[in-house]
Amino acid sequence: MRYTTHDVAVRGGSLRVGRWQGDGPVERVVLAVHGITANHTSWQLVGDAVSPGTVILAPDLRGRGRSGSLPGPSGMTQHATDCLAVLQELAEGRCDVAVGHSMGGFVVATLAGEHPEAIGRLLLVDGGVPFVLPDGVDMATLMKAALGPAVERLTVDFASHEDYQAFWRRHPAFADEWNDAVAAYVDYDLGDGPPYRSTVSGELISQDYSQMFVGGETDRAWRTLTAEAVFLRAPRGLMNEATGLYPTSLLDEWAAGHPNFSWREVPDVNHYTVTLGGRGARAITDAIGELLAAPPRP
Repeated sequence: MRYTTHDVAVRGGSLRVGRWQGDGPVERVVLAVHGITANHTSWQLVGDAVSPGTVILAPDLRGRGRSGSLPGPSGMTQHATDCLAVLQELAEGRCDVAVGHSMGGFVVATLAGEHPEAIGRLLLVDGGVPFVLPDGVDMATLMKAALGPAVERLTVDFASHEDYQAFWRRHPAFADEWNDAVAAYVDYDLGDGPPYRSTVSGELISQDYSQMFVGGETDRAWRTLTAEAVFLRAPRGLMNEATGLYPTSLLDEWAAGHPNFSWREVPDVNHYTVTLGGRGARAITDAIGELLAAPPRP
């Protein structure tokens, strides 16, 4: 396995892309898109397990990581356009599987709906199916309640990397599963310091969050989306609570209305450890392998 980074020209500057390549010549391409306040290193465990002949391309989305200085406006169509630029620059314009975690699921679903020629199959990891917006709820209040410490940290200065790691170690999602991949992910999130602050743009986060609901760009993209889509559900939520982000009833309803959509659960993971924990990463790696090995659709 070989890991490198690349910068791809997009509107307003450059998008940083992590690239994991298995042994041998490239035969298959996987696009991996992270969540709303994350960065490409959330795919490290999946990237480290890349199979021979496969390359994984994982961008830091606009307003995150080393793409943190890219300007808005943001949104699912903009992220999809940025990801298309990644594929055109590094993969001849197409990937065999696009996998997206959390908001990344919305990005790859939008990409598949708006640019079907660029996507073979979809793997949605606890994200990508639009939520129903509760009546009378303020969007900013809903985002703060839903994302909790992930949003709160964006305006906090930290004295050191160790201070920032201590902040994340207290997060309920990582209480029982702190590992080297999580530590590297947390370190990468920080800008220059001291003091240190997350590289994530709060302004772009707000623009993106509002589009993950029925009526948004991804919801419209699903109306024309024909790619096969497999959804992996985390049974526990962002704060490791027993109720996951997606009720099973919602996924059953979505599957009934979308014949190319299916879902299954990844046991004993939460919304974070489904990518940053060993069990979750293995489940994602296995699912990618299944989708890559599946025969072409007629």
